[in-house]
Amino acid sequence: MARTLLARCLALALLAGSSQMPALAIEGMAGGELMLPVPVVTIYPGDTIKESMLRMQAYPSTFKARAAVIDAPLAIAGRQARRMLLPGEPVPVNAVDDPRLVSRNTPTQMVFEENGLVITTVGSPLQNGGLGETIRVRNTDTNRIVLGVVMADGRIKIGAQ
Repeated sequence: MARTLLARCLALALLAGSSQMPALAIEGMAGGELMLPVPVVTIYPGDTIKESMLRMQAYPSTFKARAAVIDAPLAIAGRQARRMLLPGEPVPVNAVDDPRLVSRNTPTQMVFEENGLVITTVGSPLQNGGLGETIRVRNTDTNRIVLGVVMADGRIKIGAQ
């Protein structure tokens, strides 16, 4: 009975928007309840998700989501929404993505570095890219398509990796 009361108090505190947020899903309380992070506001595609936009919500151990869902708020915070996320609904794994540093068809600086030689030019990415991703880029001077790796500053490193 004490565990059931504790679980209900925890669920009420989470529903009331308590600032204390468990870092991981909690199982085994009140007959195996599962705690999942859910948005407290509508999150639109392209929005960066902040930890303050999430809260933990209790689900019964028999809960079956339509798709695989994220069970830790730290796995969502700082990522970008790929589609609309509704308040109170578990977040599917495929609904969030790493932030884009490079956007398709947006002129971006390409850098080639080797043995102290540095060559820079402007390219047009043919796909979106995040940190460390290899993407195709069209050199705007020669119209040749090359492969490059997205760097943290938004430039694309080409040539010998």
